[in-house]
Amino acid sequence: MVLDDNSPTSVGAMAYMWRWYQGLMVRHPWKVQITTAGSFVGVGDIISQQVVEHKGLRNHDRARTAKMMLIGFAFVGPVIGGWYRVLDRLVPGTTKTVALKKMALDQDYRDTLMANYYIWPAVQIANFYFIPLQHRLAVVQCVALIWNVYLSWKSNKK
Repeated sequence: MVLDDNSPTSVGAMAYMWRWYQGLMVRHPWKVQITTAGSFVGVGDIISQQVVEHKGLRNHDRARTAKMMLIGFAFVGPVIGGWYRVLDRLVPGTTKTVALKKMALDQDYRDTLMANYYIWPAVQIANFYFIPLQHRLAVVQCVALIWNVYLSWKSNKK
């Protein structure tokens, strides 16, 4: 299959969407971060129901997806996004040492499941070292998509 610049699946379209997202981040960073978080939590639940649990579209629990999205919009986006701002003020900079310090503080803050230690320390070191503050929540939400699938499946297991 050959993709050209006019194809909606082309690299050009992806670049356009990324520039559009970047523009929104400049104009409305907080709103975009919260919307991104809620959307990714919801997508994680959809993937959990459809791919992991094999519920099918007829048996998809829409209320569950809405509840998960609400958690993303009301908790994950504001609280974790705010936490990243606090971390940036507490430990300014982007050196390797600073990234390690931020990761350590982040893991103490988010003492949830032992399973998180398999993924989050490495993600957060890279996030705090390579990623600008305004994009950290989006990066985490991309990785959290997989984490949300797991959490949704685990918390809704019968």
